[in-house]
Amino acid sequence: MQTIEEIKLLLHKNKLRLYQELSESKEALFLLRKSTHTPLNEEEKVKVKMQLLDICKAIPALAVFMLPGGALLLPLLIKLLPDILPSSFRDDLK
Repeated sequence: MQTIEEIKLLLHKNKLRLYQELSESKEALFLLRKSTHTPLNEEEKVKVKMQLLDICKAIPALAVFMLPGGALLLPLLIKLLPDILPSSFRDDLK
């Protein structure tokens, strides 16, 4: 069983990861808007592609979480398919 301090630490780490993911999404949105007026360079194209892949990976995880019993199923799914997590949340899996 985890202590209160461990739970607080995990919540704080995940809050920071969520903030990082949101800021990356905001940057991708800015680049997508920019692409309507001017062409993107290769680095910007890679950033947009990676962020769109992260968003696409988060949708199935959210869908599983919303299913009855999904809160129990999602950790198992992450163990079996670690690539389902967005890049901001993958650093602790190993």
